[in-house]
Amino acid sequence: MIPNAVAITPELVAEHGLKPDEYQRILDLIGRVPTLTELGIFSAMWNEHCSYKSSRLHLKTLPTSAPWVIQGPGENAGVIDIGDGMACVFKMESHNHPSYIEPYQGATTGVGGILRDVFTMGARPIAALNALRFGSPDHPKTRHLVAGVVAGIGGYGNSFGVPTVGGQTGFHTRYDGNILVNAMAVGIAKADEIFYAKATGVGNPIVYLGSKTGRDGIHGASMASAAFDDKSEEKRPTVQVGDPFAEKLLLEACLELMQTGSVIAIQDMGAAGLTCSAVEMGAKGDLGVELHLENVPCREEGMSAYEMMLSESQERMLMVLDPAKEKQAEAIFRKWGLDFAVIGYTTDTLRFVVKHHGEVMADLPIKELGDEAPIYDRPHIQNEFPPAIPAESVKAPLSTAEALVKLVGSPDLCSKRWIWEQYDHLILGNTVQKPGGDAAVVRVLDGPKGLAMTCDVTPRYCEADPVEGGKQAVAEAWRNITAVGGLPLAVTDNLNFGNPERPHVMGQFVGCIRGIGEACRALDFPIVSGNVSLYNETNGVGILPTPSIGGVGILDDVKVHASLAFKAAGEAVILVGETKGHIGQSVWLRDVCGREEGAPPPVDLAVEKRNGDFVRALIKARRVTTVHDLSDGGLAVGLAEMAMAGRIGAKIAAPAGASAAHGYWFGEDQARYLLAAAPAEAERIVAEAKAAGVPAVVIGTTGGDALTLGDEAPISIEKLRRAHEDWLPGYMAGPDAVVAA
Repeated sequence: MIPNAVAITPELVAEHGLKPDEYQRILDLIGRVPTLTELGIFSAMWNEHCSYKSSRLHLKTLPTSAPWVIQGPGENAGVIDIGDGMACVFKMESHNHPSYIEPYQGATTGVGGILRDVFTMGARPIAALNALRFGSPDHPKTRHLVAGVVAGIGGYGNSFGVPTVGGQTGFHTRYDGNILVNAMAVGIAKADEIFYAKATGVGNPIVYLGSKTGRDGIHGASMASAAFDDKSEEKRPTVQVGDPFAEKLLLEACLELMQTGSVIAIQDMGAAGLTCSAVEMGAKGDLGVELHLENVPCREEGMSAYEMMLSESQERMLMVLDPAKEKQAEAIFRKWGLDFAVIGYTTDTLRFVVKHHGEVMADLPIKELGDEAPIYDRPHIQNEFPPAIPAESVKAPLSTAEALVKLVGSPDLCSKRWIWEQYDHLILGNTVQKPGGDAAVVRVLDGPKGLAMTCDVTPRYCEADPVEGGKQAVAEAWRNITAVGGLPLAVTDNLNFGNPERPHVMGQFVGCIRGIGEACRALDFPIVSGNVSLYNETNGVGILPTPSIGGVGILDDVKVHASLAFKAAGEAVILVGETKGHIGQSVWLRDVCGREEGAPPPVDLAVEKRNGDFVRALIKARRVTTVHDLSDGGLAVGLAEMAMAGRIGAKIAAPAGASAAHGYWFGEDQARYLLAAAPAEAERIVAEAKAAGVPAVVIGTTGGDALTLGDEAPISIEKLRRAHEDWLPGYMAGPDAVVAA
């Protein structure tokens, strides 16, 4: 028996986020009452954030392999082959709960954590993206949260030295009590020099690397696996504190160390800190682990074994090292001014043993800590799907021109320049396409090859019909990469949902997973990494289902890419894809009519692939350089975005025979793109599209300083730009300075 100085009461078990049946499972597994440290270890390993106990059954249905996939889910990040002996390493994960409690540090450490996931694999990070969801602009906390999160993302990324090149930001009252901060990082490495977390060899030293351990972030993973209430502010001590400059040193030291051949296995100390990293490395290698905590570098005196095992202090790594190269490895870390300490050894016992000054604080079966975590097939129901809303059944309260100005100046569709100009999106000198377009484009090394990347999801679609919403999130990411000329290769996801113990929420999760899987299969767009964030609710009110999709694609030559800006006057504007005028769940219906209802637009994946492949081929052949995919706001908003970006207007013909003009201009039918080309080239494109079974039609001509939609009066580009650019900075300046849309 291990002596236990603390009585393990039902109340203490509950405080650790363990249910009575889960605690009984622990008793049956180890045959005795756990010590406090062991209880903390089980709490960390069996919480939702680390064990995926509510989601694992369904995640197994997702497609994760392809000839170009080197490493799928299960490691720190996914890895794909991008040719020429190079690999792309990327992942996205959440820091939602910490960012709501303490927005600056929550967002900061979210960025730091995802960067570590990438360079732990041996990759140098080349880009960061983010997907942010905030509450209603009218909510008293929203402005504070936006300011803190944006400052945190910029503060870490800018100081670390990685460009933040893209993302997505939206507002909705369902996020009032639980914002979403999803961070994505992309790196590159040599395809034959990828590092993994699987430990090998008995008696090899386990080395602690990086910054010292403190008391910040204790129970961070458990906190991320719980719903909020009115006392959420009291959880502030569970939020970690980041140091981007220390992480930059850690990056350089790790990459230098990896070149010496001394690294056997390496793992980021992220959620659940030392506990999770040590257990995962040993369990993956079918080895035991023995730790000696008196050797752990601490920045605070008198830290207990419990605190050291559960601390989530940042900028730390755990490594299994070739003992013959220990001195060389230590010299590298000392040179970079970082801690290097041998804190344990691998064993052949399959036990996870934790000692502190010779006293055994934990002795547990290492495989079962992960493998025996509960797996729940939670009850799930599908809400009744709403009916489609015919456009002609809705009377337009505003003219097309008035509605367009309102929409481009609305919180969701306004320019996010105020956000991305706080991020250094040009550092490293390889950003080819900056934020504000369909997808970012970043050069790989000296080129000519490049990567296209994006983050996408439409939560209101997922709420109305989870299957179609899941499909649409993947399809839009695929379209955005296609629109810049990239070949979409793989996906990382961040699945943000409410309380999975509520059957309708679990139904949303299951439905979205089904839709995501269908789309990834149809579009040859496998999922190689990701994160699940559940219990995103406050006082029983859950967020909208928000399965963020991060997509990555390849361009053979970054010089051959497209952007959404109109480039010249006198070009023909081509609409690719079929327009039926679908207004259900559209932003026009919500923001102009005040109705958030109806079925979302259906997604035909075969049509998505056919239309997208056709458009991408045009870009690759250098036949078009202006391309924009259509999504929120439909045709009218897409045209306005192209006109504003290029400061060139256009005259667009009215729809022939449409019974409801607002359906044509603002419907959100899928699989559509806008292109601009010289008139003669446009005629050839339309003819080729017809032969390929792709709907395409010339709808107007570029030119002038205004956008004219059918018989409506011209709308000056300057008026559109003012509405588009002024809302967010006006809002952030304070309630008395908000500019009306």
